[in-house]
Amino acid sequence: MIYLNAFLFVGTICLIGQLILDNTTLTPGHITSLFTVLGAFLGFLGVYESFIDWAGVAASVPITSFGNLLYKACYEGYQMNGVLGMFTNLLSGTSGGISSAIIFAAFLTLFFKARD
Repeated sequence: MIYLNAFLFVGTICLIGQLILDNTTLTPGHITSLFTVLGAFLGFLGVYESFIDWAGVAASVPITSFGNLLYKACYEGYQMNGVLGMFTNLLSGTSGGISSAIIFAAFLTLFFKARD
């Protein structure tokens, strides 16, 4: 059942993104930003944790999860060090993913040629 829930969750996010892309003038960058803010907002409301419980690890893969992680790291920083902690702790929860994306992208450019 977890596979079906994972497929439904990620598929719904992809469907919403594709509908927005097809029916508006928003660019993929706008949609990415929109989903990141949506993930942070759902994390603020406490709803995103129920998505993770329902869909499993699939809920931690899409871009909405990045917004949720940013919110959680910001909130933890606020609890530890106040307002300044919000800024100093902001990327601590996602730095591993960001660093690996940069390293893998640099590595893949050695083997693949970009097209215009």
